[in-house]
Amino acid sequence: MTKKVAVIMTDLVEDIEYTSPKEQIEKAGHETVLISPDGSTVEGKKGGNFEADLSIGDAEASDYDALLIPGGFSPDSLRGDKEDRFGKFAKHFLEEDKPVFAICHGPQLLVDTGLLTDRKVTSVKNVKNDLINAGAKWEDSALAVCNNLATSRTPDDLDQFNAEITRQLG
Repeated sequence: MTKKVAVIMTDLVEDIEYTSPKEQIEKAGHETVLISPDGSTVEGKKGGNFEADLSIGDAEASDYDALLIPGGFSPDSLRGDKEDRFGKFAKHFLEEDKPVFAICHGPQLLVDTGLLTDRKVTSVKNVKNDLINAGAKWEDSALAVCNNLATSRTPDDLDQFNAEITRQLG
């Protein structure tokens, strides 16, 4: 069965942390939908330009089977949304036990869900304390999986991260 994966990101996303999982998801026969703050093109840190499919204002979390949050500086920017639309969007997936895949700075956005307590996570080291302060059990590993939540540290971990995405999407 084809699954629909929401991807939430904005400018200064780490290009490969979007393109590599996206390729893996689509290769497995699933669909990705890129959601940005206003539905416009997202510019990557390495020069990529990624055409958004929807704005966050037009997206309904219940329409998706899974969530991907690439890293770079994008997650921190998304946290600055005045109405916390991205935090609320992500919260739906954790509450409904739908797969959530977050890499590098991606788990930082999940702090705003209030649902990280006692969840095993990893991330790039400079957001470690944010995650610990949110109640998460941070570890320095290529992949941390806690039920429906899969997190990785950096592009070096993409092989393990992508394999877990494939496993969870079935």
